[in-house]
Amino acid sequence: MLLRGSGEHTGNAYDLAAIVRDGAADGGVAAGAALSAYADAFFADATAFAAARERLEREVGEEASVDAAAVLAIFNAVVRIADATGVPLEEAKARLSVDIREALSLDG
Repeated sequence: MLLRGSGEHTGNAYDLAAIVRDGAADGGVAAGAALSAYADAFFADATAFAAARERLEREVGEEASVDAAAVLAIFNAVVRIADATGVPLEEAKARLSVDIREALSLDG
C-alpha cells in the first residue's frame, strides 16, 4: 500500500506484481530484483541468503544493505506476531487494498 501510494504521489510507476514473481523483475524499484532475491533467500537457506546478501551489498552498498536487513527483520517479526495473534486486516485497509490483493491473489 505504501509503495503504491508513494508512486501515485511521485508519479513513479511500480509493478507490484513483481513481488510474487521469480525475483528477476525489479518492479520499478532501484535494486528491486536484488531486494526481492534477498528477501526470498532469507526463507530459503543459509547459502542462498549469503549469496543474495553479497549481491545486494554490491548493488546498493553496505549502509543500504544494513537498512534492508533491518526492514526484513521487522517485517518478518510483525507478520509473525500478527499471524500468531490472529490480527485481522483493518476494514479501511481492506477497502484500500482490494484491487492489489485480487491482482496478486493474496486473499487465498
